[in-house]
Amino acid sequence: MLELKVKNIVPFQQAMDDDFAQSIHCNDLEEKVRLLIFRDLLRLNWKVKYNNDIVQVTPPEYYDKETIRQSMSFKRLEIINQNRKWIDKHINLAKENLASGLNVLTSKIKPIIEICTTQKQHDLFRILRYYWSSPYSEYVGRRIKLIIRDEALPNKPVIGIAALGSPIIHIPERDEWIGWDLKTRTENLNYAMDAYVIGALPPYNYLLGGKLVSYILASKEVRKIYENKYKDKISIISGKKRNKLVALFTTSLFGKSSQYNRLKYQDNLLYQSIGETKGFGTLHLTKETFNAMQDFLKVQNIDISNRFGSGPSWTMRVIRKTGKLLNFDPYFLLRHSFKRSIYYIPLAENTLDFLNGKTKKIKYYNYTTKELVAYWKERWFEKRKQNIEILQKVVKFEPNDFKI
Repeated sequence: MLELKVKNIVPFQQAMDDDFAQSIHCNDLEEKVRLLIFRDLLRLNWKVKYNNDIVQVTPPEYYDKETIRQSMSFKRLEIINQNRKWIDKHINLAKENLASGLNVLTSKIKPIIEICTTQKQHDLFRILRYYWSSPYSEYVGRRIKLIIRDEALPNKPVIGIAALGSPIIHIPERDEWIGWDLKTRTENLNYAMDAYVIGALPPYNYLLGGKLVSYILASKEVRKIYENKYKDKISIISGKKRNKLVALFTTSLFGKSSQYNRLKYQDNLLYQSIGETKGFGTLHLTKETFNAMQDFLKVQNIDISNRFGSGPSWTMRVIRKTGKLLNFDPYFLLRHSFKRSIYYIPLAENTLDFLNGKTKKIKYYNYTTKELVAYWKERWFEKRKQNIEILQKVVKFEPNDFKI
């Protein structure tokens, strides 16, 4: 149970009204933070009790998929509205880089990987990322953003996008599964990356383009992109060069992901489900709430560093400090976010032995993009094209239909 000691119980009772809950107006910044937290938790079906000047909220036993989707939609729309001018300015950039459904059905689909280096490429990646149902977010630390294009069509339209980022330092479920203790994890964490964006854009998404992008991330070409970018870089955490990549990790918010399900090649399962997180995080809190927490800390002359290498997640540190100052339990609040399914993508036969320091020699699978794409076509694409309902969705799509 989370307890919020409040100055006036009435605004919290009013927050039970949907109209009031859409926007919180309060001149008292301290009380505003409490109200925003309360509002966010109400949206997640937390149960409420009032006890004099104490508001008690209790989380449900579990979050169903619809509750998670609804929460994501609030946060997604909040971020989109804050960036609406930028989005409207760049929406044509997205339309210019998408394919019509009819053209895709005639395409032989020949993916090529484009690394985002120019501002235009980063802008294109960003505008396409807003299309996702999950809220737009950025990673701190190492990042590689990729645009997957279809070279088989004249304008090389975008099939999908992907991004790799510095792995989260500590995920108990991941670390236990690998077999890491603190010393071994510190030594070898930088041999892995998190795939924090993997997906396809219309109309390729209707044809299981998300699975195609997932296959491509397991290729030696993506591994080489990483090695080339970081060949001369020193890790902030270990202080050593770490330009070898042996594993990727990614997560899914809705349990077992249909996109990663049954992705095999040469009898090897490319995306292995290794468990789920305990739900410790900040996804259940809106950006408005987090910004109010930052404002509150600034008034207290407290600055929480957002510099990479400064320690655990910046957002979590802000919430923890705010909780201590406002006398609510920040750990309880953080513990009841959404559980994520964790997926492990080994890039070598002996990835686990290498990550645990049992060997220094890496036996890479070295799957090429060409062979992985060929397998995707045979296993998934050709069968998908036989579905009449899917074909109707593909044919219907035109780039000008793309909206955010």
